[in-house]
Amino acid sequence: MHTETVVIKPKGKLSISWKELKAYRELFFYFAWRDVKVRYKQTVIGATWVILQPISQMVIFTVFFNKVAGISSGNSAVPYAIFSYTGLLFWNLFNASLTKISNSMVDNQGVITKIYFPRIILPFSSVIVGLIDFFFAFLVFIGLMIYFKFPPTWEAVGLLVPALIFTCVTALGVGMFFAALNVKYRDVKQIVPFLLQAGLFITPVIYPVTSIPEKFQWILYLNPMTGVINMMRSSFLHTAPINWQLTGISLVVCIISFVVGFAYFKSTEREFADII
Repeated sequence: MHTETVVIKPKGKLSISWKELKAYRELFFYFAWRDVKVRYKQTVIGATWVILQPISQMVIFTVFFNKVAGISSGNSAVPYAIFSYTGLLFWNLFNASLTKISNSMVDNQGVITKIYFPRIILPFSSVIVGLIDFFFAFLVFIGLMIYFKFPPTWEAVGLLVPALIFTCVTALGVGMFFAALNVKYRDVKQIVPFLLQAGLFITPVIYPVTSIPEKFQWILYLNPMTGVINMMRSSFLHTAPINWQLTGISLVVCIISFVVGFAYFKSTEREFADII
């Protein structure tokens, strides 16, 4: 009896088989929908938790950092509450997405060891939950804008989608690197939360970029989230004109992070099923 052997050969480190991804697109939606159901399953108040988290953080930051420590928004016309919430809105999206992506291989080891599918589907589907959480938190942001009388401009509306892409691409780049590393070294699961806690304070979430001497501000923009948060504050809250030159630095770092993370992920994915 004649048997045919099919050999699946890995492509280059930076290549994607779009035909293969199209064939497995239903699996992408399955993973995304499964993660959404797990996120809200057996919760009493469901999506309200997503709203309570940034609101509670905003209140804590306003009391301790603004009222006690004296940190301001850097613009007397911008209340610290909405200033901090804007930063938290995008930081929490980055935080949740990066955490989910970095654990995506280990959390799905049962599937990875049993069937073949493009592993890249898992990191990309992990972003969906973060975006849904962002949507609910953004509804609160709209309410804050109405309450504090900050009418949205066309510039702000136009920059919202690029800011979301900016955030997700950064999370994917860093997340894919840690996801691949997490397969070999399970310490990563403990390291990532620690790095994110530190990242909250080296990202201008609780303080304005202008609190740093101007000649050193470019260092902050080496963190892609600085470019995102400052761009959104400038467009939605009119804190200051957008510094496109410094924002460009964040964008370049974002792209580099994605390319490096994607390359490392693709170069090691053939070993995932054997090691995990």
